[in-house]
Amino acid sequence: MRISLLTILTYTLALCPVIPETVAAHDTQHTAQVVNPKVPAKVKFAGKEISLDRVDMFERMDRELTAMSYTHGNTLLTIKRANRFFPVIAPILKENGIPADLIYLACIESSLNTRAMSPAKAAGLWQFMPATAKEYGLEVNEYVDERFNVEKATQAACRFLKRAYYKYGNWESAAASYNGGMGRISGELAAQQADTAYDLYLTDETSRYMFRLLAMKMIMEHPQRYGFHLTSDQLYQPLDFTMVEVSEPVEDWPTWAKEHGTDYMTLRENNPWIRAKSLPNKQGKTYTVKIPVKESMYRSTQKQRTYNSHWIAK
Repeated sequence: MRISLLTILTYTLALCPVIPETVAAHDTQHTAQVVNPKVPAKVKFAGKEISLDRVDMFERMDRELTAMSYTHGNTLLTIKRANRFFPVIAPILKENGIPADLIYLACIESSLNTRAMSPAKAAGLWQFMPATAKEYGLEVNEYVDERFNVEKATQAACRFLKRAYYKYGNWESAAASYNGGMGRISGELAAQQADTAYDLYLTDETSRYMFRLLAMKMIMEHPQRYGFHLTSDQLYQPLDFTMVEVSEPVEDWPTWAKEHGTDYMTLRENNPWIRAKSLPNKQGKTYTVKIPVKESMYRSTQKQRTYNSHWIAK
């Protein structure tokens, strides 16, 4: 039996609910409420009070707070990961005389993803480019990439930041140079006759950089003010490790892992600086390999530690 197209359309339309124009246009009772984050009159960063009274300062801060508050996934993951990595990073910054607030630079660079790799090939928590990494003492080759070594990359970041601070005399310009490069920031400070990166007209990415840093600090100091509510068991716990020093070539990392009571996946996951299945190590350099303590690898047996009590919903 043939059914005409007109018959089919008539039957289909009869089954479709009719939505009155007034309802479609004005019924917003099921729309999620969107709340604009409150921008303070001033913020403090690296011991320096920064006024947000100037229109452009306020609006730049508002942009980053809004974007970061509503980019829920990355911000939430950064807070969870911070519980694992802040206990490692913070003491290194302190030992090197770097203000504690500069820890948020790693947060905006990589969301604290140890395996982060940008399209431009910047890598690791601190997102070093290969040439810059080598300049600041990191080994980068097909077998070893210390940009992925949290401790060594943090030490390299400290060297960069101290050099930049010595050059500029303020931490906001040092932070801007981490994104834009010292050459560019130095040139623009001179050309624009400015004393601080806050007063520079820069590319959009670098101009936003310092305010992303401020926004991340504000959110991570008080997540609940910006809609992030976590319980202690949702934070990623620090792992405990047995440290094994390797000063000789490793012919096969999977075999080495088995001989040391672990497996290749666990070895690579916790030592992302290992970049191949072997290590020629012709110079006899000593590498420290982390092997996770078994109890810390399981949620049911790992120690529960909270780095910052403000991260937990009261």
